Amino acid sequence: MTRFRTISQAKSIDTAEQPTCSIMLVEDSAAMALMLKSRIEAETTGEVEWYKTYAEASQALMDHTPSLAVTGMNLPDAPDGEIIDLLEEEGVPTILFTATLNRKVRERASAPHIVDYFIKDAPDTVDHIARTIQRVTNAAVASILIVDDSESARLTLAEILSLQNYRIHHAACGSEALAVLEQNDDIQLVITDFHMPDMDGQELTRRIRTAYPPERMRIIGVSASSDPYLSAALLKAGASDFVYRPYIAEEVKCRIASNIETLNQMRRLQFLAERDFVSGMYNRRAFFEQAESRLARVRKKGGAASIAILDIDDFKKVTDTYGHDVGDQVIQTVAKVIHNVLARRNCLSAHFSGEEFVVLLSEMSNDEAVAVSEDLCKALEQAVILHDQNKLHITASIGVAVVQPDETLSNNLNAADQMLYMAKEKGHNRVCADAEFYRAA
Repeated sequence: MTRFRTISQAKSIDTAEQPTCSIMLVEDSAAMALMLKSRIEAETTGEVEWYKTYAEASQALMDHTPSLAVTGMNLPDAPDGEIIDLLEEEGVPTILFTATLNRKVRERASAPHIVDYFIKDAPDTVDHIARTIQRVTNAAVASILIVDDSESARLTLAEILSLQNYRIHHAACGSEALAVLEQNDDIQLVITDFHMPDMDGQELTRRIRTAYPPERMRIIGVSASSDPYLSAALLKAGASDFVYRPYIAEEVKCRIASNIETLNQMRRLQFLAERDFVSGMYNRRAFFEQAESRLARVRKKGGAASIAILDIDDFKKVTDTYGHDVGDQVIQTVAKVIHNVLARRNCLSAHFSGEEFVVLLSEMSNDEAVAVSEDLCKALEQAVILHDQNKLHITASIGVAVVQPDETLSNNLNAADQMLYMAKEKGHNRVCADAEFYRAA
């Protein structure tokens, strides 16, 4: 376990209660140091102490060992990289930035305590350093599965990644790898050898790809074989990348980081594609995609489900009177209320359009679905929106329809829409459900 398992963790939307990690910054350039300090403290949970010289850093290390160091290679009183040796002696994981890059620098940067290194004058150096600190101090670390029938090969690769704050899983063969994946749904990357006793890496890759698409999991194939066609075989089977052994540690770290970053970017794009910009809830397209699979499970189990359509009462009056910014506040308030009321319930909610929200209430009886909808109405009635020292109140009408398994999702939504129309006709701020018609029948 590395030092990073015990230090402060990821910076999330709200970091007020998260512990911080101490970061030693060693740099003689005031402009570079202040820029780094500002960015690191703004974007991570790190608290930065800045030292200008080797002597200052050495004295500070006598009093306290930081969680992480960020340092230049050459200092006025230590021009030959002595700071690297000092930090290694103290066992401090280190991010290095350097003005020059040659073979000697690369050899120094391959020291076991070096997390990564960056070119000092590159335009994106500060960005890279901030992102690296975020990753190695992040609680939501990426999980990696290493699959190889050689224990020494697995341990060698794990050692290369020891300072990168990845959560490492091991498997000695393909069948064991599939079992580990089934038991750990947080695994994002699989690194698999090609030649293994029960199934080769190509077959394992095919099986993984059957269950996990590229936007869910990345796969890197490895092999010590001299066969130049192995890489193509793995890539065609669904692998994302390939590395030949013996490893160059720097290359392996770069390829793994690149694949994890690609996965994160894909997830980010998917998140943006699925979400409504104002409410942050699922949009109409995402609702239809997920609702279909949920309803298929309900049909298979023979369970019950209902669909509710919620419409904010007199929403147009709000926007006409107070403007669209206040209208956005109302939408965000409704989204928050829906989230709070539906917490711990097996429901799928979405923001369809301006004042219209939809909820799929699966695996609950009709009476339970109506009760949840009533709770939503009451919670919205109690909500308060502040505007120019005024308190605005809102209400909503909700139509609830029992899901008919043999009908399409669109038809079930139309049934809920009819119930919503009845709720509006009866005076707003109420729930109308078709379940009562089924009971009457």
